[in-house]
Amino acid sequence: QVQLVESGGGLAEAGGSLRLSCAASGRTFSDYAMAWFRQAPGKEREFVARISWTGSRIYYTDSVQGRFTISRDNAKNTMYLQMNSLKPEDTAVYYCARNRNPWIMGSGPDDYGSWGQGTQVTVSS
Repeated sequence: QVQLVESGGGLAEAGGSLRLSCAASGRTFSDYAMAWFRQAPGKEREFVARISWTGSRIYYTDSVQGRFTISRDNAKNTMYLQMNSLKPEDTAVYYCARNRNPWIMGSGPDDYGSWGQGTQVTVSS
């Protein structure tokens, strides 16, 4: 069973930046698509960004396009989310997730079977 550990969350001012990391255990990280989701209080978990196993395909939700950058380093078993121009509405718990199956990139939460514990991101206005 893979373990995913997020880090890098915290408090930022509007317009500021944070970089999240997701470290994965195991030797098959490079076979799986990965994604970031977030959940704000009282709201459903929503998709933020996803990246294919090679990193060649990347998708973002519209609200973060142009501000957030997802990337991965397969040699380090780590995925990243660089968040720039942060807005108060970005405040949420951010989760990294691994697709249920290798070499497939799902789009919704149900396609991802392994999740980290989450890291809080708070953006002040």
